[in-house]
Amino acid sequence: MSAGRYEIHAVRYGHFERRSGENFLGGDTHDVPMPLDYFVWAIVGEERTFIVDTGFDKPTGDRRGRSIVRPVGEGLAVIGINHADVTDVIISHMHYDHCGNHHLFPNATFHLQDAEMEFATGRCMCHHAMRHPFEAEDVTVMVRRVYNGKVCFHDPESRIAPGITLHKIGGHSRGLQVVRVETDNGAVVVASDAAHFYANMEREKPFPVFDRLSDVIFGVERMKQLASSPAHIVPGHDPLVLKRFARTRIDVEDIVSLAHPTP
Repeated sequence: MSAGRYEIHAVRYGHFERRSGENFLGGDTHDVPMPLDYFVWAIVGEERTFIVDTGFDKPTGDRRGRSIVRPVGEGLAVIGINHADVTDVIISHMHYDHCGNHHLFPNATFHLQDAEMEFATGRCMCHHAMRHPFEAEDVTVMVRRVYNGKVCFHDPESRIAPGITLHKIGGHSRGLQVVRVETDNGAVVVASDAAHFYANMEREKPFPVFDRLSDVIFGVERMKQLASSPAHIVPGHDPLVLKRFARTRIDVEDIVSLAHPTP
């Protein structure tokens, strides 16, 4: 691994059975099984490790009908990361499946967009349709982190380390940000929910949960500008991620290296 370049690992922690008609704005004429996988991502450099998103825990998953396949802390341990030692966590957005597991990262600074905190604590949360993807406890913990000096805010783009930049996209959630990472295989964009599935981008049919549709559409265009190729954009919930990239460890099927596409 070259200086200023990183390995990126997609670590699957959860799963949810779902139909394709629920995954596209306007539905899907085929309406076939199209499950969601849930990931956190580890960006590993020579000097620092960054975690992108923190997932949800079992109680939250149980309430929302989602399954844990491997707790986040255990998944990180499989690739040699002690969650308590992590110093930087990037939160793509504050939906429940991206910013839970509060006990795992006691020593980390959390990187968040100004717009996302404003959204999650403002008047939009008075309406069930907009607050449903959020957990009040997650938002409350993030506010406490602000008062403890453990949140670094960004707006709209920031370079947080050599080879790593944050870019506000919005759309799915008002302050959603993506992460561009330099690897030995080119610039990878960790899209999180700027695109749930490859098919949302390839078919130009967005996932049907959003704050502003135009930002979803133009966000895909922006990610194509940031990434070395469309294949370097990694969606947030697609099981195909585990097939399109090589396993980080040959004996572990649900952790893959985003710097190494499968042949």
